[in-house]
Amino acid sequence: MAVVDRAGTVTGANPALATLLGRAPEALTGAVAADLVDLASDARVRHAYQELLRGGRAGLSCTRRLKHPEGRSLWVRVTVTPLPAGDEGVLLSVADIGDHRELQAQLRHLRMHDPVTRLPNRTLFLERLTAALDAESYEEGGTGRIGLCYLDLDGFKAVNDTLGHRVGDQLLAAVAGRLTRCAEEAGRARTGTPLVARLGGDEFALLVEDSTGTEQLADLAESLLDAVQAPFDLSGRRLSVSASIGVVERHAAGTTPTALMQAADTTLYWAKADGKARWTLFDPERNASRVTRQALASTLRPAIDRGEFALEYQPLVGMEDDRVHGVEALVRWHHPRFGTLTPNRFISLAEEDGSIVPLGRWVLRTACRQARDWQVEHPDEPPIFVSVNVAVRQVWDSDLVADVAATLEETGLAPELLQLELTESAVMGSSGRPIEALKALSDMGVRIAIDDFGTGYSNLAYLSRLPVSVLKLDGSFVRGFQYEERAAAPPNPADEVIVEAMVQLAHRLGLTVTAECVETSAQATRLRRIGCDTGQGWLYSRPVSPDRISELLGTPGVQAGVGNP
Repeated sequence: MAVVDRAGTVTGANPALATLLGRAPEALTGAVAADLVDLASDARVRHAYQELLRGGRAGLSCTRRLKHPEGRSLWVRVTVTPLPAGDEGVLLSVADIGDHRELQAQLRHLRMHDPVTRLPNRTLFLERLTAALDAESYEEGGTGRIGLCYLDLDGFKAVNDTLGHRVGDQLLAAVAGRLTRCAEEAGRARTGTPLVARLGGDEFALLVEDSTGTEQLADLAESLLDAVQAPFDLSGRRLSVSASIGVVERHAAGTTPTALMQAADTTLYWAKADGKARWTLFDPERNASRVTRQALASTLRPAIDRGEFALEYQPLVGMEDDRVHGVEALVRWHHPRFGTLTPNRFISLAEEDGSIVPLGRWVLRTACRQARDWQVEHPDEPPIFVSVNVAVRQVWDSDLVADVAATLEETGLAPELLQLELTESAVMGSSGRPIEALKALSDMGVRIAIDDFGTGYSNLAYLSRLPVSVLKLDGSFVRGFQYEERAAAPPNPADEVIVEAMVQLAHRLGLTVTAECVETSAQATRLRRIGCDTGQGWLYSRPVSPDRISELLGTPGVQAGVGNP
């Protein structure tokens, strides 16, 4: 402690202060107090100290780092308070807080580091990432870019489950050592060593500040994969694991820690989905597709209630008479944000979240009502059937038989004018309830068609036991034979042989055959010779509105192109 006059000069000090500061007691008297405990280097502290000396402040307390005469640093807590009334000056108290700060540092280290691997944990990693993305940190120099490798061990859970958590922890520590060595090697090759952190579980991250581009991150990711894939010897056990890595590299400006981590997490998921044991670079277009998919999934079910869906119809044309025998109903989503969407954009989402059931029910009702309207509008023409696609989940999650029966009764459409299409893999990979439902529908008079035939299970023996009346040959077979002289590729004889064999088999089983993706007159001619019953494709018409189908009814020679807008 020391007494300081209003001019800031020490008028008296106790031996403890002299010992703490490493000075002779007599040397303190007459010294400038602000110089002894560094109260002048900081403008805010200096101003507060001067106010206190003038009597305009009640006290001051601050932490200072002093230089001891022996060369070591000395952390002290400085407190200045006015002396009692009648005594001129202030009382200066200085406390050694070195031990306290060291304890704080140890506690911070424990709080910020993983106890298993000794690496920085998620908290410290995010603190460092936030600091790296602060504008001041990259505007002062460097490349202004940042990179991140987000790594996850493949199959680590199996190690924990079979060998125990102790071996699992040993493996994590060994992996951490290898990742650290990779980071150090990368740091020797370029300025700055990447920060290695364990984010939790078997997830690690390497942060590259001032990255030089995707090539640098790709090289680092490759070295990480190689390092992890080398076998580990742990307590007499030889273990082999692999890793999946999501890689993100971008400008630091405009990037937030949350956005960077989300991108890394998404890219890691891609690496896992693409087969594991690999690294994948963040792709903005792929991410935009994922975001769009999420946006569609969240609005799909309400869109049904809002009436955003509509049906278009593609003719099924007789090969012998070139007349429209039926149509396939194809659903379209008129999305207010993304425009008109075809089924490949949303049907899988509908199957995942179960909204395929109400959507399929709406499609069935709308298509049957439209088919009945055509029948009433054209009483002198043979009625055409309507073909509706059905997902297997509709069979499992709803009473499809009851839905069809109610729809036919409501619309007045004859059962033989309704055809339900299921994919080959869905029909032939099912048993129990789906097959029972199909048999019940067939007994009702509804026609059952297998779509995309020839691409799935192709269990031909199964056909004789299924209540199927129509096979729709996948378009890949039809595209395989072209006969125009200027065709881009020569015809494939194998495709013709396969199609002819399938047509003959279908006819022997009492089934009719529809060829999909018929685009040229030459294809239609050959399919007619082979024995296909109906064709579907752009040669006849693209999917069109109900009014356009009305124009085609009773019109011979559809393949002349009258069905195309």
